[in-house]
Amino acid sequence: MRLAVTTIEFFHDAVCGWCYLLSPRLRKIAAKYPVKVVHRAFVLQSNQLEMIARFGSLAQAKREILQHWEQCQRYAEHPELINIERMRAAPFNYPTGYLAALYAKAIEKLGGQQAHWDFFDVVQRAHLYEARNIADVKVLNDIAKAHGFTYPELLATLYSPEVKKAVMHDKLRAENFGIRTIPSLVIDGTKVVSQTLSLDQLEQLIATHVERQHVEEES
Repeated sequence: MRLAVTTIEFFHDAVCGWCYLLSPRLRKIAAKYPVKVVHRAFVLQSNQLEMIARFGSLAQAKREILQHWEQCQRYAEHPELINIERMRAAPFNYPTGYLAALYAKAIEKLGGQQAHWDFFDVVQRAHLYEARNIADVKVLNDIAKAHGFTYPELLATLYSPEVKKAVMHDKLRAENFGIRTIPSLVIDGTKVVSQTLSLDQLEQLIATHVERQHVEEES
């Protein structure tokens, strides 16, 4: 009997270090279990004014967020892929993830969920390891181009009302589930997990869910 597919909605922000840890773990789960991952943009701060409102200043935002990076590094399978000092020395203010979310949704519209995921992971690596400014259009255009998306086709989609609505839709969906932090997972539209699970924890959760589904199908 073919097992039912479990849908995992992955709420994330490109600037989120904990999302950076969770994404490759989810990839391993998706390769092993009948799982469909749906990507949801959940941008914590959309612009610099929101950053200042949250942290007090842009300088303080960078200092505090890099402290979060230190915590992420301690729980990472590959701590060397989180380059705190490189980002600390970067000459730009700490970026927000809003523009990256628009690009990801545009690419999703053009290439589907897998294209969104692939783009998101490369953007996160550019941010957390390469210390590139992912609020810079040129940086995101370079990444999109490397994934086979030409600027004219991307531009035609990027600033369309549909893409902005898609980002807003994901935010409203998060609010409907009471999600306030990222990363968050919603499993089959019912179970919300708002923490960064280890690979073992994630596998136990999904394996149990899949087995329960199997039992219900047979009963």
